[in-house]
Amino acid sequence: MLDSIRSVAQGWVGKALLALITIPFALFGIDSYLSSAGSNVAIAKVGKNNISIQAYDNALKNIRNRLQSEGKIDPAAPDLPEMKSFALNQLINDQLLDDEVKHANFAISDMQLTTYITGMPEFQKDGKFSQELYDQTLTDAKLTPNKFEARIRADLLAQQAQDNFAKLGFISNARAEQAYQLTNQQRVVAVAEIKTKDFVDQVKIEPAQVKAYYDQHKAKLMHPEQVKIEFLLLSAAQLITGVGVDDAEVRKFYDDNIDNIKAKEQRRASHILIGFGVNPTPEKKAEAKAKAEGLLAEIKKAPKTFEALAVKNSQDDESASKGGDLGVQGRGYFTPPVEKAIYDLKVNELSNLVESEYGYHIIKVTEVIGENTDFETLKPQIKGDLMFKKAQDEFIKQAEGFSELVYTQSNSLAPAAKAFGSEVQKSDWLTRESAAKFFKDNSKFVDLIFSAESLKDRRNTAAMEVSPNNLVSARVVDYKPATQKSFDEVKEGIEALLKLEAAAKLASTKGEAALKDLRAGKSVADLQWTSEVAVDRKNAEGLTELAMTQAFKTDVSKLPAYSGLADKQQGYLLVKVLEAKTLKSEDPAAEKSSQNELEAALESEYLAAYKQSLREKAKVTVNEKLLLGSTENN
Repeated sequence: MLDSIRSVAQGWVGKALLALITIPFALFGIDSYLSSAGSNVAIAKVGKNNISIQAYDNALKNIRNRLQSEGKIDPAAPDLPEMKSFALNQLINDQLLDDEVKHANFAISDMQLTTYITGMPEFQKDGKFSQELYDQTLTDAKLTPNKFEARIRADLLAQQAQDNFAKLGFISNARAEQAYQLTNQQRVVAVAEIKTKDFVDQVKIEPAQVKAYYDQHKAKLMHPEQVKIEFLLLSAAQLITGVGVDDAEVRKFYDDNIDNIKAKEQRRASHILIGFGVNPTPEKKAEAKAKAEGLLAEIKKAPKTFEALAVKNSQDDESASKGGDLGVQGRGYFTPPVEKAIYDLKVNELSNLVESEYGYHIIKVTEVIGENTDFETLKPQIKGDLMFKKAQDEFIKQAEGFSELVYTQSNSLAPAAKAFGSEVQKSDWLTRESAAKFFKDNSKFVDLIFSAESLKDRRNTAAMEVSPNNLVSARVVDYKPATQKSFDEVKEGIEALLKLEAAAKLASTKGEAALKDLRAGKSVADLQWTSEVAVDRKNAEGLTELAMTQAFKTDVSKLPAYSGLADKQQGYLLVKVLEAKTLKSEDPAAEKSSQNELEAALESEYLAAYKQSLREKAKVTVNEKLLLGSTENN
């Protein structure tokens, strides 16, 4: 997407920048883009209503920003197909629900709307609604109160329609109990493998078999098609040299974000506590202070005695046993006087007596962990990040013109290269596989390059952001179609494949025979069973996913129970279940919670079916070609 943040978003500076340029997703959901799009080009049509390409790009952009800010995706990764599908489908569903609530005459009163907005967490300050915060947030988002309230009303109307399905997701107690027992069952399991590789030497493949396989599978035994391309890149990184950031901007950013900067620093400290109890008398406090002063004097004379004196004298039992060590903590963990002392001290510096509600502390900082928060130290990093932010802004401004130029002058990349001060680059021969690696595993862009249109007409592809802040258009300049591999090239590989297939069949035959004997109560001497382990659906205890799935598919009406599964790669898997029991939860509400989860899942199924019926009734169409070429569709 055009304004995604790179890896800087993983640090505090990147997060702060993200906050500067991203509208809060919880406040302005995907549906808000339906009415805000300024483009008339439709990526989808819902009945008589169009969903613009700009609406889709904005929705996808905000999904990426949200996931990125939460650390759930790599900032450098291309947009996942799931993200793209979610963004477009959510826009379609929102439009469907909007149409439906209008048709069904749902209504949200002004009082309901006011109550909802004044209760939104985004507008709370000191536990109550802040008109100032509300006005500022809408101003930052370039929204008028009327437009924002209209969007919230539309959201509430859609929610009202969806709430009707909450009544349908009913699960009886009997069904809930059955589901709970299945989900929370523990089984004692052992497995044995009859491995394919143990049978390979028993197999002999004749030359005629290899030739027959070659003749039958020629269509799959091909050298892949290849292209030579030239391509043009517009990148935020290229634009950094053209932007500037002065010292005043750097200082302002540092000062504006100083609380976030300091919050990241952690410190390891040790202390000796001489307590004076709750509601101490003046005499009690004086006694504690005198003892603490005596210990402080000893430590100043012999600093290496701190740990030993802590063990012997500190009245904080937990840290005393560790020589006074309090571990690594950030701000907000300690009582204020102690925290202030810890963050004022240098490493290995000893404090004077620090009084808190617990007594008198002697404190020593032993380690500083995290970012150095000094301005001069952070200045280069902040400057670099701000420069990249400016380069991103410029990239966004230039991207539309770049995309338009490579499209309107599609016979050559030279005009765009001249206009944007870039150089047309050329590749060697590329297959689909090597092209995918070349363009950041972006299969959509590879599909564009190898499309019939690109190969035939040799025109520029649509510009696509193959990775964040990197917009590319390519043109095929030479092409080699796929060619048949010769028999000599592939005969050894075919022979190895046929050997494995035959060995797998032998392993399966032996496995099925062993399973039959085991179920008949006979012993099978040459099986090597693993140790018995108690597993449940959350704890595999070392079993493979395949073995776990088979273990819980095994019929346990009669124990011990046996089952088997053929695997073409590995051979044959035998599973033995010796015990099966339902785990009892120590939480009496666990079963009720499980029932609630099932009902919620059922409600979701009903709602999904409802949305699908609306979709079919409304005749939804998607412009797949436009979706493929969208600048956000990487």
